[in-house]
Amino acid sequence: KTFGPTAALKDIDLRIRTGEFVFVTGPSGAGKTTLLRLIFGAEPPTEGQIVINGINLGRISGTKLDLLRRKIGFVFQDFKLLSRRTVFQNVALALEVTGEKRSVVRKKTHRILRAVGLAPKEEAYPIELSGGEQQRVAIARAIVTRPAVLFADEPTGNLDTARSREIMDLLTGLNRDQGVTIVMVTHEQDM
Repeated sequence: KTFGPTAALKDIDLRIRTGEFVFVTGPSGAGKTTLLRLIFGAEPPTEGQIVINGINLGRISGTKLDLLRRKIGFVFQDFKLLSRRTVFQNVALALEVTGEKRSVVRKKTHRILRAVGLAPKEEAYPIELSGGEQQRVAIARAIVTRPAVLFADEPTGNLDTARSREIMDLLTGLNRDQGVTIVMVTHEQDM
């Protein structure tokens, strides 16, 4: 991937198998987030190809890419929570856009908020939450649709050590207990 004359990524050959938990590490500016954006289909490669489950992202329509993305969860470093929506509404939105029935949305959203320890906070707004709680909302939103793959871009980057450990325990449990393939970008080598 190049941006003008600058090569952000060059000669990448990467294979991630179902059920793996993969860390992509490196210093700031190394292209970690760009790699995730390429795999997610948010950026087109300048050259080469990206294949997910046998589907070449460069050869599918926007509609099919949207359908593929429904099987992928994405956790952003800056959470990307909607400030005027409650915790419940932020998580439920991921199901609503897929056309789920209202009763199914309620049931699944309540269940995932219990799983990430946020059931008591479902009527709170993002500004009322700690950084760790906001990140758990972002993770809940990313996994409520039961994705096969979860991309996490520096999910512990803005958190203290205790909150980072909580997030890592949550991600590890998803991988171990539900078989979710996880690709996590971090600059923290000790992770």
